[in-house]
Amino acid sequence: MPLTSLTAMSPATEPSSVPALRLEPVTPENIDAALELKVRPDQEHLVAPVARSLAEAYAYGDTAWPWLVYDGERPVGFLMAFFDVVFQPGDQPRSGLWRLNIAADGQGRGYGRFAVEQVAAEIRRRGGTRVCVTYVPGEGGPAGFYARLGFRPTGGRSGDQDVAELELA
Repeated sequence: MPLTSLTAMSPATEPSSVPALRLEPVTPENIDAALELKVRPDQEHLVAPVARSLAEAYAYGDTAWPWLVYDGERPVGFLMAFFDVVFQPGDQPRSGLWRLNIAADGQGRGYGRFAVEQVAAEIRRRGGTRVCVTYVPGEGGPAGFYARLGFRPTGGRSGDQDVAELELA
């Protein structure tokens, strides 16, 4: 996909309380803003920092899809998706959300929902039928957030993280 911005195209996929959201690729012009994004201190053990995600995006090349979430001119989050990855021999290829960091002062405003919806739309565009996500389980973790979006735990694990999936209609 060419490095251009992605903007929500329809009110059906865009939170009504946040009308000016869009995704932008990480570029030399916005990398410092990306690196400054921080989740709340009590969430730091739940998600890797953006710097680690960008290093993994570099190492994994075409597998990783790193983008910034903007509200107007302000970056408010970071997401990284993956597409058609086979994790173990004999597995079906999976696509999903690899990383989601919403700035501490931007949480609860629909930015995370927007990010997940954009990843789902890209997976659908590429012919996929489900979105996978992994997350650290436990108190204060994102399990409830993903459940509210329709993700269902698979019972599987990826390292120390639980796996959940969302079937796309």
